[in-house]
Amino acid sequence: MEDASSRPIFLAGPTAAGKSSLALELCERLNGEIISVDSMQVYQGLDIGTAKPSGEDRQRIRHHLIDVVSLKESFAAAQFVRLATTAAQDIQTRGRRPIFCGGTGLYFKAYLEGLGPAPPKDAKIRTELEATPLAKLLEELEQRDLPTYQAIDRQNPRRVIRALEVIRLTGQPFSAQRASWAKPQTPAVGLIGVTRPMSELIPRIHGRVEEMFRRGLVAETERLLTQGLADNPTAMQALGYRQVVEHLKGERGLPETIELVKIRTRQFAKRQLTWFRRQMNLQWVTLSADSPAVDWGNLI
Repeated sequence: MEDASSRPIFLAGPTAAGKSSLALELCERLNGEIISVDSMQVYQGLDIGTAKPSGEDRQRIRHHLIDVVSLKESFAAAQFVRLATTAAQDIQTRGRRPIFCGGTGLYFKAYLEGLGPAPPKDAKIRTELEATPLAKLLEELEQRDLPTYQAIDRQNPRRVIRALEVIRLTGQPFSAQRASWAKPQTPAVGLIGVTRPMSELIPRIHGRVEEMFRRGLVAETERLLTQGLADNPTAMQALGYRQVVEHLKGERGLPETIELVKIRTRQFAKRQLTWFRRQMNLQWVTLSADSPAVDWGNLI
């Protein structure tokens, strides 16, 4: 039977809500260590654009699953589950408490409930899809799997292509892959959603984006391009980097790029909120400037 004092805690929610600060607070309160649940922070070098914890915070509290692969490697949910399981067991063996923190919903679901079966890639279908304009792919996805069309990042060709590949291979909606995930009837202790009123979340997103550019996101992206960023289809979908690469190609000016990253990040945060509310029964904590403290009570 799991000791309650070592039971993992999961902090999920949209970008810029304040999850990382809460995770640090919980770690100090509960003798914990952080397991990052972020599909982009796993990549070495993607620092500014993914808002990785500072060196000071990483000295303050030990973090796991950050900088675990190079840009020349791929990374997926199954690999996250394997590494996160090892990290959690290591943390617990040392008498400490795992605090999972991040915004990649699929990784939370995969860790908590397992991955649904998915067919392997098909080279012929993949080549055909990659040669098709994104608008045509989205039209097909909307017709064949409306739930996935509504939930997916429609600016991300890689995800759209994979969804259609699965649909063509199986004849079933991509969303059916996740149908076997059983949504619990009541929120579980330790599963916490962190959010803020939109009137606060949007300015925080804008401030974060502006700070990333002030800290040198353009220069970081230029450096990463020499290290293989453009050849990594997963990393190239990271918010900010994709838009900066387009800027560096001359597709738009810097002010327009900054505004576009703000728009895309707002859209992403809204998709995160929708996903977490539909897919996971979390106990929600709404932070605000008026009430920044959390009454942890029965949450943990």
